[in-house]
Amino acid sequence: MPARTEASSQSLKQQVIATRRAARSLARLSGDERNRILLAAANRIEARRDEIVAANRIDCESLIAVGAQPSSTALLKRLKTSPAGVKEMAVRVRDVVALDDPLACTLATTELDDGLTLQKVPCPLGVIAVIFESRSDVVPQVGSLAIKTGNGFVLKGGSEAKHTNRVLADIWREALSGHNAALAQAVCLLEERAEVMQVLEMHREIDLVVPRGSSEFVNFVFQHSRIPVLGHGSGICHIYVDGAADLNMARNVIIDAKVQYPAACNSVEKVLVHRDAAPRFLPALVRELQAAGVEVRGCQRTLALCPDFEIVPASEEDWSAEYSDLKITVKVVDGLQEAIDHIDHYGSRHTEAILTEDLSAAEQFLDEVDAASVFHNASTRFADGYRFGLGAEIGISNSKLHARGPVGLEGLLTYKYKLKGSGQIVADYAEGRKKFKHRHV
Repeated sequence: MPARTEASSQSLKQQVIATRRAARSLARLSGDERNRILLAAANRIEARRDEIVAANRIDCESLIAVGAQPSSTALLKRLKTSPAGVKEMAVRVRDVVALDDPLACTLATTELDDGLTLQKVPCPLGVIAVIFESRSDVVPQVGSLAIKTGNGFVLKGGSEAKHTNRVLADIWREALSGHNAALAQAVCLLEERAEVMQVLEMHREIDLVVPRGSSEFVNFVFQHSRIPVLGHGSGICHIYVDGAADLNMARNVIIDAKVQYPAACNSVEKVLVHRDAAPRFLPALVRELQAAGVEVRGCQRTLALCPDFEIVPASEEDWSAEYSDLKITVKVVDGLQEAIDHIDHYGSRHTEAILTEDLSAAEQFLDEVDAASVFHNASTRFADGYRFGLGAEIGISNSKLHARGPVGLEGLLTYKYKLKGSGQIVADYAEGRKKFKHRHV
């Protein structure tokens, strides 16, 4: 990435500092005030629908002009929106309004002694930086979650979406400034590729980085920043079809998980099939997948069971590949334990599912598989903040610390301790003149 000049670097840092300052003011607003800002944004999204669609059309046409490479085609699918898509953006913002105020509670209260009370309360992280590509709905999702939790947000979208992002970011500034002009700085939109490295170095100004893009980019961010990172390197999702599965249901679930939106990180990439079910199940499954335009790759046992179909022999690389496309790899396994072991070795800890009528096998799978989301008899495509009832999501995390799975409001919060006293000093307790009560209230 080209280096920024000292002057331009300072300018960017000042922008982020201003965002941090505005975020402190935002966090002090009441829940009703933050909700009014969100409603104003939702109304503006609808009012400026034609402008958003027109800007998005410019971005799409520019991307098409670059060329029709497979990567550009996938980007275009994620980038393109429509009047219905804009309406959905507004609906999602209002969904967040309907959620309880995440700051209006006390997590714990402890009376240390008479007149000395300790409270544990939720508070915003501060400033969240989201670095993303193409997806036009990222800006309203991030904006709604950040404002609801009292956080400032820095957005760095891909150049392919710059016109769309400008209009959407402007809507959030309008909604914020409608309450207080200074609050408009709570959102900061960046456009230069070189600014990414500057952002990753701002460990005092930015509290969380959320990369949303290719696994290579997410891993790059993990490796080049001291700021905590929330993200997932890849979405290698498996579905295991047990010997006791309802095979008609299994076909429907797998088709949905692969075909409904193959570019999503929660689409299924690998199917594991119990050897007892495989002879009856695989030919019908392969037929349906191929009819839907899916390229099927398979292990040797799969090829042997489906001699009438053109199946690509699976390589070792296929088991750890995230296709994000109409491709899938199929493996016949000897049983539940082999399926769990395979997922443990090749999975990305994103979303894994078992299809079975055997409740004991289902519970073992749900308990033993190490992933942010584990499902029984359901499509992996349900791993989504909106579908989980979170209103929206800022991203999906495969990590085990801070936040895991689809990340909504709680992932943008931390907590602090507030101690309220009346002149107490530690010496009185250290020297035995007073004793702690430590009474939970």
